[in-house]
Amino acid sequence: MKQARLFQLQENELPPAETTKPQTTRRERLPRLDKHPDLRQRLLAFCRLKAGEIWEDPVSGHRVGVLNAAREEDVQRLTAGYRIALAVNDPPYNIKVGNANTQQLSKIDLKDYLVFSQKWVSHTVAVLAEHAHFYVWIGADYREDFQPLPDFIILMRQWNATLRSRNFITVRNQRGFGTQKNWMWVRQELLHYIKGNPPFHVVYTDIPKILKGYYKTVGGKRTENLERSKSDTIRPGNVWVDIQQVFYRMEENVPGCYAQKPLKAILRILETSSQQDDIVLDLFAHSGTTLLAGEMLGRRVFTMDIDPIFAEITIRRLEHYRRTGKTGWQWRNPFPELEVGEG
Repeated sequence: MKQARLFQLQENELPPAETTKPQTTRRERLPRLDKHPDLRQRLLAFCRLKAGEIWEDPVSGHRVGVLNAAREEDVQRLTAGYRIALAVNDPPYNIKVGNANTQQLSKIDLKDYLVFSQKWVSHTVAVLAEHAHFYVWIGADYREDFQPLPDFIILMRQWNATLRSRNFITVRNQRGFGTQKNWMWVRQELLHYIKGNPPFHVVYTDIPKILKGYYKTVGGKRTENLERSKSDTIRPGNVWVDIQQVFYRMEENVPGCYAQKPLKAILRILETSSQQDDIVLDLFAHSGTTLLAGEMLGRRVFTMDIDPIFAEITIRRLEHYRRTGKTGWQWRNPFPELEVGEG
């Protein structure tokens, strides 16, 4: 009789095999990949791309590469002469995630981090269209004088002749981290710059308008804000409180990915700052959220990751969505090849 065998790490890190009995809790069937080098070696065998290679999507024209964002020739190869209407990037924050410093998500000297940042930003700016949006997620380590956020903002002034600062967005996480002697840290920062005068499309949240009191005379009639509203819900400001950070109970969760951005946040960026058939650039694919958002909204996405495993996950997530309509794997394994039958 065949039994399922899962690649063994440590007993307490793997969830029980799925059964017909309902379970009140589940754990991801693929652990955080940067902390398991042995597992990473196994996964490399299932990656269709090697360093320097680019996958061309035959359906929507997306491109996924195993490339280095700090290399100009790699960015040029990925974009292939196309001009980018929207760049949205989520680079490493130079912050230990979960107090772990790993090869895949390491904390390096701040000067080295800024050199790396200068390179990938420069390569991105070089391929932007005449009128374009530029977004970047960035972090702040309160244990290290809030680096690299203020340092990165100052670095961006190098491109003042090309890019103008547009907004400083904070996304509020539902869960945070901290201690009993500090405020809970529940924020992620998103910087927004523009080149030229790109279009911006107004969108609305799911948050209903409930407050009256902002009165204004229109056409000789005194009206309050709800009377003048174009929608029953509010527009997003630069503090986003309606977006749930990703965790294993959500359909969009991609097990193994330790820095996944919420799909709703990326969809909002693409909806407001790009149009149908625009090309969107993301130099740090990770879990493939930008590619998936582009597929859902009719944008072509050119994306890369220096790690072939995350490039493979990005492609698989797109294929999984087209096959099932699901945006992720929740707690399940995006690499079912690891679960093989034994006689």
